[in-house]
Amino acid sequence: MSGYSVEEFVKSTAQDNEANRPFELENPHLLEVNLKGRVWAKAGSMVAYTGQVKFTREGVFEHGLGKMLKKMATGEGTNLMKVEGQGRVYLAEKGKKVRVLNLQNETIFVNGNDLLAFEDAVKWDITMMRRMAGMMTGGLFNVRLTGPGMVAITTHYEPLTLQVAPGQPIFTDPNATVAWSGSLSPDIRTDISLGTFFGRGSGESLQLKFEGSGWVVVQPYEEVYFQQGQSG
Repeated sequence: MSGYSVEEFVKSTAQDNEANRPFELENPHLLEVNLKGRVWAKAGSMVAYTGQVKFTREGVFEHGLGKMLKKMATGEGTNLMKVEGQGRVYLAEKGKKVRVLNLQNETIFVNGNDLLAFEDAVKWDITMMRRMAGMMTGGLFNVRLTGPGMVAITTHYEPLTLQVAPGQPIFTDPNATVAWSGSLSPDIRTDISLGTFFGRGSGESLQLKFEGSGWVVVQPYEEVYFQQGQSG
């Protein structure tokens, strides 16, 4: 029957051998890394590879004492792995959609849970939002990434990018916020009325407030890693 043969299936799902940029999308859910040296990827995200490739879990002091302490303080659950060698590596995470951003001397912030991979040349650091520590358990942290270089992020379903203009702040659910431009510095807004209505553990009672000029990416899905602290 036309359209359902094994040969047609293999052909329609075959890898693209012509792809040669450092990061290429094989399909909306699968990232191909054309490895010539080293990249950093989310631990456990490798689904296949070819060539001479070595995977090494991020060492405790891999990026210095400062970043290690930040990871401990934020309760960060995303670990990195070094991917080194020559070959092709295929990365994915739980069927989430993958987007590639080629930073041209730009800075972006990405929710740590939504960062899939980045080139070794990209400078990065872990940051914590003002007033965030002590308000939550589990920690909501983000990663500051500065190019040049390619970065791959993941989202549940199709993301939406909202433009932030002076005098027109954008409010988002922390659990649904994926990334934002380096020009923005979000703050925490507590909605007492929502907290009373939904209960103290409701994510809706805490919101991120983005002011200035830039953009913020949200997804139509609330991650489950974020929990509001239960004190008192």
